[in-house]
Amino acid sequence: MNSLTNASILDTIGNTPIVKLQHIGSEVNAEIYAKLEGFNPGGSIKDRPAVYMCQQAAKQGLLKPGGVIVESTSGNTGIGLCLYANVHQHPCIFVMTDKQSQEKIRRLQSLGASVVLCPSNAPIDSPISYYSVAQRLARELGGLHINQYQNQANPDCHYHQTGPEIIRQTQGEFDALVAGVGTGGTISGIGRYLKEHYPHIKIFGVDCQGSVFSHYYHTGQIRQAKTFLMEGLGGCWIPPVFDKNVVNGFEVVNDKNAFAMTQQLLIQEGIYAGGSSGGAITAAIQLAQRCPELTRILAILPDSGDRYASRIYHPQWMNKHQLATPFPVNAYNSKIIACLDHKDVRLA
Repeated sequence: MNSLTNASILDTIGNTPIVKLQHIGSEVNAEIYAKLEGFNPGGSIKDRPAVYMCQQAAKQGLLKPGGVIVESTSGNTGIGLCLYANVHQHPCIFVMTDKQSQEKIRRLQSLGASVVLCPSNAPIDSPISYYSVAQRLARELGGLHINQYQNQANPDCHYHQTGPEIIRQTQGEFDALVAGVGTGGTISGIGRYLKEHYPHIKIFGVDCQGSVFSHYYHTGQIRQAKTFLMEGLGGCWIPPVFDKNVVNGFEVVNDKNAFAMTQQLLIQEGIYAGGSSGGAITAAIQLAQRCPELTRILAILPDSGDRYASRIYHPQWMNKHQLATPFPVNAYNSKIIACLDHKDVRLA
């Protein structure tokens, strides 16, 4: 029996599937493949570095038995940290911006974590930014700030685990990797591994319109960030773990196109993913149009759509933000209502 089971839920992280898109991208010559990180037990790619960072901190004596884990997160890293924390009995405190979805907040709370919200428009060096508040709470409560933005174990996880996994699955038979940039850990770690072992593979980052990464990559300067709705993609500063030297270029997407593509992934491919996944596929198609010599493109789809049900998959939220939605929600409502002739039976 032992050979058939995992020691804990942590051992189920990774080995996520890669699928070829069947309908989306048919207008380009390239084949587009998607690595579905929503299959991880916490529902996102962040399970990987979250657990790895905790393991490394424990080995170094920084995370002691029963010690408090504190992190600044858009949600997914926090969920991954909760997996480790609950297995090893650590309290958790997560600091998020107030633009994150209620699904993420409730998920963290249901996992036993305390959640603190900070204004999303606060500069990163402001005392009320989610990053600064996490640092202060860790210091005052005697906890460990995992600090995915500066923790080298973040990209190292992807170098030692995700990169080799991709090569085992593909044998390196693709031309370009497309990955969103938030902390920069994913693209830096995977990109470094691929560059060292398969130099022909090009690495392209995905940035959100209003974010600073693409502009920094091209100019070396950090401009003022503008407001955007995307979660887990883009940012207002350049985290130290981001290594721009492994990147061959950037594709910039906007909320409108990324969210529409997210819905199309579900409608046309059956893939229930988050907004940054729609951004990654939008970027892959843009890249294929711009670089026709790239014939096989692999896109990292970071998380599942279940944490965006009240946003990207909700017509009222999309309409509120003036975002068109092709998602056929409530298409049969009027027909159903016509059939409900008993006063005690109603449509939810």
